[in-house]
Amino acid sequence: MKKIISFLLVIIIVASCSSVPITGRKRINLIPDSQVLPMAFAQYNGFLKEHNISKDATKTAELQSVGHRISKAVDRFMRANGMTQEANSYKWEFNLVEDKTVNAWCMPGGKVVFYTGILPICANEDGIAAVMGHEVAHAFAKHGQERMTQGLAAQLGGVAVAIGTANKPEKTKQIWNLAYGIGSQLGMLKYSRVHETEADKLGMVFMIMAGYNPKEAVNVWIRMSQRGGQQPPEILSTHPSNQTRIQTLTNFIPEAKRLAKKYNAQMLTQ
Repeated sequence: MKKIISFLLVIIIVASCSSVPITGRKRINLIPDSQVLPMAFAQYNGFLKEHNISKDATKTAELQSVGHRISKAVDRFMRANGMTQEANSYKWEFNLVEDKTVNAWCMPGGKVVFYTGILPICANEDGIAAVMGHEVAHAFAKHGQERMTQGLAAQLGGVAVAIGTANKPEKTKQIWNLAYGIGSQLGMLKYSRVHETEADKLGMVFMIMAGYNPKEAVNVWIRMSQRGGQQPPEILSTHPSNQTRIQTLTNFIPEAKRLAKKYNAQMLTQ
């Protein structure tokens, strides 16, 4: 039975493998957008009903203006690179929620929320664009679908461990479960950091394509690091450390400018 499960997993994984556009990173998505997006849109609408939408018309307008500029750049890229059906599936929406939490997020399909608590970290329109580019990149790269897939694989892996140790002594079972549990948890955390770094880089390319200053992406994380507070060791965090992000983004600016120039030129010829 264990061999059958492993064999089926290999077949499914091979069939579901694709690459993230621009970065080229290999990814595995077992759950189709036709299932994910309706759920994401419904959850987003439910969230908005349960939380206070900001009544600050000026800040909301600025946020939505930035979101539309970046999402249009992404939409043009997708249509210029044979991703028209995918582009049509995105339903971009940008909302500002009254909440002191320093956070923003994007659901699959382009549903974005900024909390008012992150605006001081953004500090200006280019800072908003840096955070917006990062969140839009999560949707573009389908990180949500990929994490759902990994969660599914982890569950199936747990089943395989249970079957494989069914006739083993109790101590052996405990050792295998402990190893599997720790390994899978740290693996998922590391995988999350891969997503975050990829979103940082893609987001910088997108903000440049939309006409914003990429140096502000670095400044956002400098301001974030100045907030203080103790961070967990990076190996136990779902996000890279602030200093890691600052260095990575600083080093990536020349490449981000090159890619943005390349793709903007490409779209002009379409």
